[in-house]
Amino acid sequence: MISVCMATYNGELFIREQINSILPQLGQGDELIISDDGSTDSTVEIIKGIEDSRIKLLHGNFRNVIKNFGNALSNVSGDFVFLADQDDIWEEKKVERSLEILKEYDLVVSDSVIVDEHLQLLYPSFFDFYGSGKGMLKNVLKSTYFGSCMAFRRSLLQQSLPFPDTREIGHDLWIGLVGEMTGKVCFLKEPLIKYRRHNTAFTSAGTGKSNRRLYVKLKGRVIMAWEITKFYLNYKLCKKG
Repeated sequence: MISVCMATYNGELFIREQINSILPQLGQGDELIISDDGSTDSTVEIIKGIEDSRIKLLHGNFRNVIKNFGNALSNVSGDFVFLADQDDIWEEKKVERSLEILKEYDLVVSDSVIVDEHLQLLYPSFFDFYGSGKGMLKNVLKSTYFGSCMAFRRSLLQQSLPFPDTREIGHDLWIGLVGEMTGKVCFLKEPLIKYRRHNTAFTSAGTGKSNRRLYVKLKGRVIMAWEITKFYLNYKLCKKG
């Protein structure tokens, strides 16, 4: 069984197109879990208007994309979990190719093509544009684990929960780091989504440099290092036990 988890907030412009690219790839026993963070536009009405029993709509008031995704992820039933943003487009073979990789790996991060709001090509490879790849230190310094491109085994999700209670480590980065510490991770250089960039996007990944002050960045890295160390020591202790 497959669980697709999506977090929404004021996504009326593109949400229907994204859902319509996902549902045809799912079986009748799969699920699309959508957690809405109190949208004030017509996002919820659009979702409700798509009559499909596989859609499970949750409501929250987090004002926090990490907690919003966490709400969806805490309700999964599937053996394999896919993350989806509200404004991208899945390529037709995304689920099929990801499941092939997950036969041997615990987590797969696929490449994507970067497009504008009208789906016009901006860059042919997000991996090349952003320098994506494995590596603990590499991803602590600059995360290349982007949830919209990730699929993983439910067992990895269970290892990753609960997520660290900090905004310094995104849910996707944390799952990626736990994957590197406990299992096998694959960066698949094959574009399986159209990664849409526009003015109302949740994140601005790949669109420019961070405006955060240096001391704020350093504080964030220290928090990450502490959370990683705690997890790793506990993981090794449990393995010995």
